[in-house]
Amino acid sequence: MAAHADRFAEPGAEARSALVRRIVAAGELTDPAWRTAFEQVPRHLFVPYYFIGRTGTYERLWCEDPDPEQQARWLRGAYADQPLATRVRDGELVSSSSQPSLMAEMLQALGVRDGDRALEIGAGTGYNAALLAHRLGDEAVTTVDLDPEITEAARTHLAAAGYRPTVVTGDGARGCPERAPFDCVIATCTLPSVPREWLPQCNPGARIVAPLSTGVIRLRVREGPEGRSAEGRFLRTSAFFVPLRGGAPPPETRAGGLPRRAIENDLFRFLLSLTANSLDPREVMSLWERERRPERNRFGVTVTADHQWAWLDDPEGPYVWPLGPSA
Repeated sequence: MAAHADRFAEPGAEARSALVRRIVAAGELTDPAWRTAFEQVPRHLFVPYYFIGRTGTYERLWCEDPDPEQQARWLRGAYADQPLATRVRDGELVSSSSQPSLMAEMLQALGVRDGDRALEIGAGTGYNAALLAHRLGDEAVTTVDLDPEITEAARTHLAAAGYRPTVVTGDGARGCPERAPFDCVIATCTLPSVPREWLPQCNPGARIVAPLSTGVIRLRVREGPEGRSAEGRFLRTSAFFVPLRGGAPPPETRAGGLPRRAIENDLFRFLLSLTANSLDPREVMSLWERERRPERNRFGVTVTADHQWAWLDDPEGPYVWPLGPSA
């Protein structure tokens, strides 16, 4: 895909190189193929405008702002290692461009190989799909989003950058059976549970990387005597994404009456959300203290055709919790 690289020497080349160096220095970008993708895919083409949060409102930065200083500010922001709000509706964030270092970690966790076919859930700006297309080729990548305005914008951005993966308007919770089978699935929106419809669309050995609770789960799909299943552990990193639309709503968590030291702890809130279908907050607090504040990578998820559950240390117990709205 190197033919894309020389078309966008400026603007943004220097800022893009600096961003990649920061991500590499932080240890989040160790795969040379993904490093090349981040060096050559121009993020600024995917965020022609974005919003900066202000008290009670948002400030819009735009690539065609008549003020040169504001234009320069827009370009610097496009290559900052931070998420960018790209679509706000009635004061609520509905789409964003994820933090590049987190994107790099999630893409590397996919473990892609030449010839793999990838499904992305949540098209967003199209930037993540462009990175996948740079790595695997246009024909190998499918990205799905429920919102037709988002998919249309993603197509426009992708075309401007010279990439043409398949962009589908549809419910990502149902996958994309007409483009299956897939060797890897990556979601860029928070899930309440892993949609079971994804498993039949995956080849045995496929990887699924997706935000769940306030973490990122990495699953491997396998074929067994009882059918298709998937299992894996959370990455150590925290992650906060826009919720999946079209699937079940995320579980609510209740923190009333708990100590402030727990409520303000990121790992405790992760556990509180992960166990929302089965434990009350006091039980979560007891588990949290008994297990000495476990890190995310001690937790995992198992998905079968009939049910799915989260677990601590061992999928067979003793600490297991059902996931999904019907739990």
